[in-house]
Amino acid sequence: MERRGDETHLNEDEASGGSKGHGVRYVLLIGLLLAILAMSAVWIVPALAG
Repeated sequence: MERRGDETHLNEDEASGGSKGHGVRYVLLIGLLLAILAMSAVWIVPALAG
């Protein structure tokens, strides 16, 4: 971290505050797929029953 007057300058690692691993990508993908499956089930099951 570097201070210039009233400004604070951070590098990329300091500003991100976390890791940039591929795990987040997989969690988002799995969550998206589960949401699509759940919404499809809510729509398809009543259509087949009725």
